[in-house]
Amino acid sequence: MRVSPQKARLVLDLIRGRRAEEARNTLAFTKKRVAATVAKLLQSALDNANYLSSEKGLDVDLDSLYVKSAVANDGPRMKRIRPAPMGRAFRYVRRISHLEIVLAERERKGGPVSSVAGAEGATVKTAAKPRAKAQVKSKAKTVKKKAAYSKKKTATPSK
Repeated sequence: MRVSPQKARLVLDLIRGRRAEEARNTLAFTKKRVAATVAKLLQSALDNANYLSSEKGLDVDLDSLYVKSAVANDGPRMKRIRPAPMGRAFRYVRRISHLEIVLAERERKGGPVSSVAGAEGATVKTAAKPRAKAQVKSKAKTVKKKAAYSKKKTATPSK
């Protein structure tokens, strides 16, 4: 969609974690331009779930579906030029976002939980743990350096 991901995330945050029917109602009354496109995407995901339950034989209860994840990622950027005074040109960027919605079924009492992918399946990777380890190692090195420096200062010179 040709909208910045930041603007799309404002609308997607409204529906994340809500029941599918409640999310449709929220999108219908949201005054953002991207809300209409997100509503179409949500309807497509619901139609996919309906297709899976009727044609493919999966046991999907459409009334218990909820929005498991809703993500707006960066797409390719279009770089444009705007005329500026004195024969110069200013560059600006038109942003594009990739929207993903994943629907899942609420856990039944005693039954398994099934998840139904909407537009695309979203996988979230976090890189916080390796970065945290690197910070701990660098802090340990600086502590060792400070300890060695303080030992040099406090050592008395031998005569």
